Amino acid sequence: MPARALDQQTYLPTPKNEVADVLSFIAAHEAARGSRSEPRYFLTGPGEGAHVELPTQVYQALLKILQAMDAGKAVTVAPQDQLLTTQQAADLLHVSRPTVIKLIDEGTLHAEIPGTRRRMIKLSDVLECKVNRREAQLRAIVETSDDYLDEDPEEIARELKRIRHEVATRRKERAAAR
Repeated sequence: MPARALDQQTYLPTPKNEVADVLSFIAAHEAARGSRSEPRYFLTGPGEGAHVELPTQVYQALLKILQAMDAGKAVTVAPQDQLLTTQQAADLLHVSRPTVIKLIDEGTLHAEIPGTRRRMIKLSDVLECKVNRREAQLRAIVETSDDYLDEDPEEIARELKRIRHEVATRRKERAAAR
């Protein structure tokens, strides 16, 4: 499927009987399953076996669209990036909130201020920052590993394990002190 811009699109209601048929099919399916496990819905293509299971969120969005169209309303789909708070971004990046603010201040991470005080960050920007930080970490490891090319790999592994243990211990001590 070619990439397309995610532009806002409005869909006008279809003839009431077409939407009603789909809604009554869904209602009958849900009534028949009773208290059994989560229902599964599929999108079917023209070929034999051409189908894919719809994720729950897609099914729920489709159901809301159908209900609105059945009520004679037009439906507008307007894709938007999910906005995160600085704390949510920090949780995703596995850093502190002040570190996220520092990343914003130095321009590494873009943030919006929709109101007067709160900074909001697009999920896509946080994920991109996470990838960039990981790549920088790996580059630093490669650049500094030249010093250890002649050493025994098992000895290096033991030393890394010891260092990781020390770092974990310091983190636990700092967390307990808070």
